Amino acid sequence: MAIPAVAAPDPSVLREVACGLCGSRESRVRFEDPPYRVVQCSSCGLVYVTPRRDASRLREMYQTEYWKSSSAKDFGYTDYLRDEPLYLRTYRRRFAVLDRHFSAPERVLDVGCAAGFFLSVAKERGWRCLGVEVSPPMGQFARERYGLDVRTGTLLEQSLPAASFDLITFWDVVEHLDEPKAVLREAHRLLAPGGKLLVETQNVASCFARLMGRRWQHYKHAEHIYHFDPKTVRRLLADCGFETLECRSSLGGKYVSLEFIVERAQRVHPILSRILSPLNRLGRAAVYVNLRDEMVVLARRA
Repeated sequence: MAIPAVAAPDPSVLREVACGLCGSRESRVRFEDPPYRVVQCSSCGLVYVTPRRDASRLREMYQTEYWKSSSAKDFGYTDYLRDEPLYLRTYRRRFAVLDRHFSAPERVLDVGCAAGFFLSVAKERGWRCLGVEVSPPMGQFARERYGLDVRTGTLLEQSLPAASFDLITFWDVVEHLDEPKAVLREAHRLLAPGGKLLVETQNVASCFARLMGRRWQHYKHAEHIYHFDPKTVRRLLADCGFETLECRSSLGGKYVSLEFIVERAQRVHPILSRILSPLNRLGRAAVYVNLRDEMVVLARRA
């Protein structure tokens, strides 16, 4: 059963957690947003959320309400499928990072592939594609819309053969994972020799994140349970057997609707949202926005 997007969590389902990178339980509180705390590990510097739901309850969130949320500034997406054209444009632009490292289409696995937007772009470029997605409705959409092979469940549930992919991607996924190390080590097993891993995630140390403080749009505590920066994401990858090749914010932008900009302005201040509200009259007009607070990290199997 899906958890309603705006429901306050029952404290009984939350658990205190240690650092997911080094295991330390020593941390300092950055800020509190009860019942959650955003803390920074005193040992390795990883920023994470505690307390939080256990892995099984985290998985329950990513169902229908997540993809069409009544409060997307705090949870999920306003209408994920409606923004299909914007995601396709974004991934076509982001493919530049892969073009630098692959001279020809190969075998790709997209973990947390959602509705298959990235894989559809890879498919049109000749890549052999497989997706894994925990949300059955999104997986069904990807299969029916794009004819993709998408398996329902987590990566650890798939029992895929070793060395079966040349590229594995995690677009806006690693910050959601209860145990990112276990998942990335499985990705390491699945990559062929010389294979590469792409991780796109938010950068909590970016100038924009520091400027916004607790109002930063990526502080969505129920779903974004880890907040990496270049140092901690490199350590995560190294601990899982990867060598980082590049870590850049230049391709971390995306195409968004003007309605989205108005909606997210509420995180800054309701008055700003009202000031920008005339933009809604332009309907689904879109712009490319890069606040340089997201990283595209490419690594290879060491």
